[in-house]
Amino acid sequence: MSRKPELKGRAARLARLFPTTGGRGQAARTPFVLLVVLLLGGGLIGLLVLNSALSEGSFKLDDLQKETKSLTDQEQALQRDIDAYSAPDALQRRARELGMVPGGDPAFLAPDGTVKGVPGAATEQSSAQVVRPPEAIVPPAVTSPPPLASATPAPTPTPAPSTVPSSATPTPGR
Repeated sequence: MSRKPELKGRAARLARLFPTTGGRGQAARTPFVLLVVLLLGGGLIGLLVLNSALSEGSFKLDDLQKETKSLTDQEQALQRDIDAYSAPDALQRRARELGMVPGGDPAFLAPDGTVKGVPGAATEQSSAQVVRPPEAIVPPAVTSPPPLASATPAPTPTPAPSTVPSSATPTPGR
């Protein structure tokens, strides 16, 4: 009963065109093997490309971290220079080099319009001491920038005597 029925006519002609059952199993296995090999090869190539991209990103990250460290060091050095230039003793020294003198006694204007205190003119003899707190850090010596060149030397201004009335009338509406 396991015998196949005989084919007649058109079916017989078609059966002769196809190979027998022994070659049929081999033919069906070949495309499957090729598909598996292509999938494995594509997967390996994909992993290689992914690994290369990650390595490249790692190198870029390392370069950017080095550049960030360098720029941070430069920023800190510039901040130290700014702090040294803005220290009270450095400001006083540069002001004296420019010919500035400390101001005299100030006078204050009260909210009601009266003047409190006696204003005094700035003189060359009056010198103000810069008091530095004991915990302050002394910045390194700062070289002052060269003075600006000008055709004529700038005259040192002399303060005019203050003419402030002792009692001022407040403006209406305030």
